[in-house]
Amino acid sequence: MNRIWACSMLFAAALSLGTGRQQAAAEAMLNCGNEAVRLTLTLLAAMTLWSGLMEILTETGDVRRIGGVFRKAAAPLFPKIRDDACWEAMSLNIAANLLGLGNAATPAGIAAAKGLAAQGKDGLQALAMLLVINNAGLQLMPTTVITMRQAAGSLDAASVWLPTLIVSAVSTATGVLLMLLVRKLRCGA
Repeated sequence: MNRIWACSMLFAAALSLGTGRQQAAAEAMLNCGNEAVRLTLTLLAAMTLWSGLMEILTETGDVRRIGGVFRKAAAPLFPKIRDDACWEAMSLNIAANLLGLGNAATPAGIAAAKGLAAQGKDGLQALAMLLVINNAGLQLMPTTVITMRQAAGSLDAASVWLPTLIVSAVSTATGVLLMLLVRKLRCGA
């Protein structure tokens, strides 16, 4: 990947030299660097806020209560998982993903994956379902996308909310249904 970036940069530099637009290229590089730093700080602030909120919810025990609700709703998708620590990690992971906080969801996802993988075949089947749910990306609130659009100067940064909700719900439902079909075909075969 580094070679691709290096080649792209060298090509752009040669093109700017060849067309006599060195000044414009230099200004564009400085402006883009400035925008990258500004966007990084904006995303860092949003991630800090939401990660802090998730930590507060964990410390107050609210994650455990939310996990109980999630466990009742998701029990048919993970029928043979009985480990409370796995359920708590899965709940935290999916809650963070529902809020559009992919980076904040990662530590809980790793903890869930480790716990599920240690449970043998049943745990691996549950892990596959968790991965499908995570990768399908159901988001009730696409926080990161809205933050990026706002940082980029969008006049209506939240206008992506409904389309994101619809598309992510359809993709998640499709993934879950396909996983249930595969599970049924394997058990029936």
